[in-house]
Amino acid sequence: MQRTTIVVLKVLIAGLLALLLVCQIFVVPAVAAQSAVRYSEIAYFEIPGAIVGILFLVCVQVVLVCVWRLLSLVREDSIFSDSAFPDVDVSLAAVVFATFLVLIALVALSFTGFMTPSITLLLLLGIVVGAGLSLLIVVLRGLLRKASQLEADLSEVV
Repeated sequence: MQRTTIVVLKVLIAGLLALLLVCQIFVVPAVAAQSAVRYSEIAYFEIPGAIVGILFLVCVQVVLVCVWRLLSLVREDSIFSDSAFPDVDVSLAAVVFATFLVLIALVALSFTGFMTPSITLLLLLGIVVGAGLSLLIVVLRGLLRKASQLEADLSEVV
């Protein structure tokens, strides 16, 4: 991969991390407060909803940091080493946890009787996407393991 591509990707990741931090500090609490005022029937979800939203964004940030680290391994031409696996494993854990948070939101809102079809659909879509991403990471981890083994075997031959 070209150095320019990696630099551009890292700049985009840095921008995303900054935007997510702004969302965590300002947007999520403001939306939670406005929702509590607008929908007083579920105002007791203001703090838990903000916490879940912030934790979800933390999961996204963790994945972005792991991708940053994996890009550094690509730049150093050591992506097919054991040092790549912790980042892949942490990414998988973050995606699974984020999916679990969406599931918690679905269950919690279901018990309120306040669910609209669009919210239900969005939360179900979030669960399906999270499960799909988790499975994709598992498959890609397996491919990384196989490529690492093949590179180790090839280096022994050469």
